Amino acid sequence: MHEHTTDQLEEQISQWRSFLQHRQAIHATDVAELEDHLREQIARLAKTGLSADEAFLVAVKRLGKLDELSKEFAREHSDRLWKQLVLTSQDTDQPERRNHTDVIAALGFALVAAVLVKLPSLFGLDIDHDTDFYVRNISFFVLPVLAAYFIWKRGASRTTLIPMAVGLAVAAAFANIYPFVSGGSTETLVGLHIPIGLWVAFGMIYAGTRWRETAGRMDFIRYTGELFIYYVLIALGGGVLTGFMAAIFNSIGFDLEPIVGTWIIPCGAAGAVIIGSWLVEAKQSVIENMAPVLTRLFTPLFAIVLVVFLATIALSGHGIDTDRDILIAFDLLLIVVLGLLVYSISARTPQARPGAFDVLQVILLSSALVADAVALWAIVSRISEFGFSPNRVAALGVNVILLVNLLWSVVLYVRFLRGRAVFSQLERWQTNYLLVYLAWSAVVVIVFPPLFGYK
Repeated sequence: MHEHTTDQLEEQISQWRSFLQHRQAIHATDVAELEDHLREQIARLAKTGLSADEAFLVAVKRLGKLDELSKEFAREHSDRLWKQLVLTSQDTDQPERRNHTDVIAALGFALVAAVLVKLPSLFGLDIDHDTDFYVRNISFFVLPVLAAYFIWKRGASRTTLIPMAVGLAVAAAFANIYPFVSGGSTETLVGLHIPIGLWVAFGMIYAGTRWRETAGRMDFIRYTGELFIYYVLIALGGGVLTGFMAAIFNSIGFDLEPIVGTWIIPCGAAGAVIIGSWLVEAKQSVIENMAPVLTRLFTPLFAIVLVVFLATIALSGHGIDTDRDILIAFDLLLIVVLGLLVYSISARTPQARPGAFDVLQVILLSSALVADAVALWAIVSRISEFGFSPNRVAALGVNVILLVNLLWSVVLYVRFLRGRAVFSQLERWQTNYLLVYLAWSAVVVIVFPPLFGYK
């Protein structure tokens, strides 16, 4: 009973938070601060004997003017209400000055990341000839700078700094002390999994004291997806600009290809992570409007692709090829499916009744679940026929992890459709699963190289 009450309260808070997040005038950090105040009020009121529903209503009303707040929160149609309730007129001039400072800081941190990428060249390590070194260590040039940017922007407590610092130190040690065979599979796997583990550790800095809360972890997941969208847009624009620049310089006899490959692309790729993060924070309301649209557009398309794919397997009798590149692409497809699920969760009103789109989500997840099971069968068959290898075991582990995530997501979603569970349970499951990815990344980085002879 207590767990059910807690779930209902979390749904109410989630709905309230969604209301604030979709107000263009309210920054994400302001929402987090208001939520902290709201939870403090609820906890204080609950100790006086109020029920969870009563405590929530009273706490919301105490954050501002009683009549205005109750009406507008119920109707959800005011872009300025919350700022009027919680900020003074003197505070309204501060966002413009803060945004100007943020721009300068973001450019400065981006420049630092770009410089760090070229720092190894001072020690004779060239990005063209020492690719293995950069594959293993690229995270250490960018993530510390990104962490420093958010520490500057939000501040960080010791409890959030320690995991990131320890993660960086441990990952850097194992990435560089192991005697990898050049071009071997374990070296590539380490290079792929270090960024995953460190990214989860960075999430603790991003979310700060709210990391232990479902909402805090969901904010980090949402930020990750938004950063990816902006990064792709920056990369596309940068590619067009670089192409034009190379063309016009070639017209006067200057070949920019060496500079593009060794300076512009690596430095731009590193700096774009910081600029993309600044854009996510500065233009949050815009991307929050884009994400739900993209989710509703691509969910049916991915569902159709997976259903047709499974039908083709059934009719043709052909299994999945276990080539490494194909397995990586297949796993990326399943990760995108989970990403669509997470974005639908973040954009959905928790207390809304199940609808046609929810049924479509279950179809998509179920299709991905079956496809993952088929891939697992192919991998196990391959291992039984040819034995264990780093790539096959890594593919097996990733697919098992995705299978568990998809399976329980389907169970929770079906229970929600049948009225036997609340929607916040699905959100909590996805955010808690971040630690599974962190643990698996650590296993691949630390255990796989010596287990397979560093090959």
